Amino acid sequence: MTIRVEGISDEAVRLLLLIEEGHFQDLKAIEIAPASLTKTMAAFANADGGEIYIGIDEVTDSCGKTSRQWRGFASQEDANGHIQIFETLFPLGGEHRYEFLESESETGKVLHVEIDKSISIKSASNGKIYKRRGAQNLPVTTEEDKRNLERTKGITSFETETVPYPVSNIVESSITAKFMEHQIPTNTPEGWFKKQRLISHGDLATVAAILLFDDEPQIALPKRSGIKLYRYRTSDDEGSRKNLAWDPITIEGSVYNQIYAAVDKVVGVVGDSKITDSDGLREVQYPSETIHEIVTNAVIHRDYSILDDIHIRIFDNRVEVESPGRLPAHITPANILDERYSRNPTIVRLINKFPDAPNKDVGEGLNTAFDAMKSLKLKEPVISERPNSVLVVIRHERLGSPEEICMEYLEDHDEINNRTLRALTGIGSENAIKRVFNRLIGTKQIERIPGRSGPASAYRKWTGHSNP
Repeated sequence: MTIRVEGISDEAVRLLLLIEEGHFQDLKAIEIAPASLTKTMAAFANADGGEIYIGIDEVTDSCGKTSRQWRGFASQEDANGHIQIFETLFPLGGEHRYEFLESESETGKVLHVEIDKSISIKSASNGKIYKRRGAQNLPVTTEEDKRNLERTKGITSFETETVPYPVSNIVESSITAKFMEHQIPTNTPEGWFKKQRLISHGDLATVAAILLFDDEPQIALPKRSGIKLYRYRTSDDEGSRKNLAWDPITIEGSVYNQIYAAVDKVVGVVGDSKITDSDGLREVQYPSETIHEIVTNAVIHRDYSILDDIHIRIFDNRVEVESPGRLPAHITPANILDERYSRNPTIVRLINKFPDAPNKDVGEGLNTAFDAMKSLKLKEPVISERPNSVLVVIRHERLGSPEEICMEYLEDHDEINNRTLRALTGIGSENAIKRVFNRLIGTKQIERIPGRSGPASAYRKWTGHSNP
């Protein structure tokens, strides 16, 4: 098989040699044993994916200073041993790509390997499991670590775990009564639960059963099944106690009731907020579909094995929804709108059977959330992974650059100040807005209004008559 050879510039070579090895990138000399290389490949696949460059030396001079140098394979055939081990680790041909890099000014070809986050658990050629953490390949040795990795990959789910909890609490709950009345009138609750494997091992309820059908699942699953709601009166990057509008609110109950209670509360709190724009002071408006879909996604896809609540933080310029657990299996922030994978398939499937199901369009919720933001000409939500959670940020920030928004405002107003432009753009930093003003002054689009300084500073369209 012919492998693609990509020619790169001297500047690209320079940048490659400066790469800092870490969670997503590693550099190896051509002498790396193929078997040893599988540790790094498996570790990347079991974590978040990554890239390996084979053909980069680390050299130390007589003064003890280290540097990197390019020393690739003399021919493609010289890398056959490495390529064959790739096929062993990824026998179906997916989840990895490779190419050779070459430069006219350097010797040999560097083998560049891209590894995706794998849907399954990969073992190195020594039979051991590794996971990437920073620049290290850490062995996964304990049974608990293996179970956690299986849950992360979606091979197993905490929702199927059983809890020593009276089954009568779910069989006789009010939410079960309503569900059975409207959906399954011909079945007894207990018989239907057993058929759905919500009761197993004789008489034990699963985590999914408790979350879906217990009126107060927090009794059986404390510290891992609630929602905390905060309102911060600030646009700062972080909220603090002094910015809290009121004590955090705890929202409990079944997952179905939690979703609707949380969405109603967020919509209500946001509706009470004000923002300044070209029409003056008005209510903040986020699409209710966006809030609904992102809260629903957080509740039904969170990792319930983690002892933490979902955190919803409402700031002056944004709403943050933080859900415990990283993205499952092969899902990443980059492909989350296109790929489908459910950490809690039972919860996702059964909550869809409820009247007015919160996840009506299964698998399309986040796409709906993004489309709703576009319809109001607001920027798309931003999804990111933290060490043990997923954060979705919904900003009240208009499409278009801050410079464009500033000039649009000045079409209908005589002046603009830092506070107003921060409110218009959703940018919380005063210094960032100052840089916007300076750029516009530099291109002679605006000027500082003479005689105004400090908090009274303001800007107007360029006239050429202003003094700094």
